[in-house]
Amino acid sequence: MKACIDIGGTKVAVGLAAPAPPGALPAILARQSEPTAKTGPPEALARQILRLLDAACAEAGVDPARVRSAGVSSAGPFVMEDGRIALATPNICGGIAGPARGLPNDWTRVPIEAPLAHRFAHLRVENDCVAALEAERRWGALQGQDHCAYVTWSTGIGVGLCVDGRVLRGKNGNAGHAGHTFVSDDDAALCGCGNVGDVEALVAGNAIARRFGADAAHWMARARQGDAAAEAIVDGLCRVLGRLLYNLVATLDLSRISLGGSVFWHHRAYLLPRLQSIVQAHLPPLTQGVLLHEAGLKDQVGDYAALALAPDWTNPAAD
Repeated sequence: MKACIDIGGTKVAVGLAAPAPPGALPAILARQSEPTAKTGPPEALARQILRLLDAACAEAGVDPARVRSAGVSSAGPFVMEDGRIALATPNICGGIAGPARGLPNDWTRVPIEAPLAHRFAHLRVENDCVAALEAERRWGALQGQDHCAYVTWSTGIGVGLCVDGRVLRGKNGNAGHAGHTFVSDDDAALCGCGNVGDVEALVAGNAIARRFGADAAHWMARARQGDAAAEAIVDGLCRVLGRLLYNLVATLDLSRISLGGSVFWHHRAYLLPRLQSIVQAHLPPLTQGVLLHEAGLKDQVGDYAALALAPDWTNPAAD
């Protein structure tokens, strides 16, 4: 049995799956989810994951001792502590940007790999969008694509990148943190990373309510009803994210981008053509034929992202 662990700024999910034949989409046999732990000591998050794992095993009627491999798909950035990955995630660690962001802790990093390595014989931790990219290339909308990206528009903004068939990771596994780049002169929005006016501070799910007084669902619904003020807000959000997508294409010469995340997914029919038109409005030699596509794994991309990381998941003998 394999554990798939998905750590986000809003929730943590732990699922179980059995190995499947190469190329086949494995079935998630059990899944437990809770709001992400953000109080107590930084070790509270790892303890929450292990408790959810036991609950998933109980749900599936599986002896926890059989679950020896895990993939961990987590929002970043990552830092290294004694050679192990710890999280320095702005939407989890309240000590990065300080009290102005309103998180109920003063954490600056959260140990993840070290405490989980005591539980699992085989463990791999990756940025959630790198993991989603691997899952989308294996089972989803990016199959057969060597120049591609996965982008999540959710609590935060994240990116996984692949060029010439190689997934980009960087020195600490943080390649793709384009949500913390700048595409606007707006300097009034504070990001959890401490930046003021970066992409995440402007359009992430947790930024929309702070900036405009209501969440994404409210503004998307009103925009779809023809409300001019709401349309202007949503057009502004799309313009910021569309610039980010264009920058990725222009920098890396991509051919396809798969999109997921709660803000995008729940409003994909409305958002996708708007984002596509923004990308294609610039420099046709770079953007002609570039396709934006909803995640092929749909709203389960987080579970399968983590599962794609589980070491030797295609090989039952590895357990």
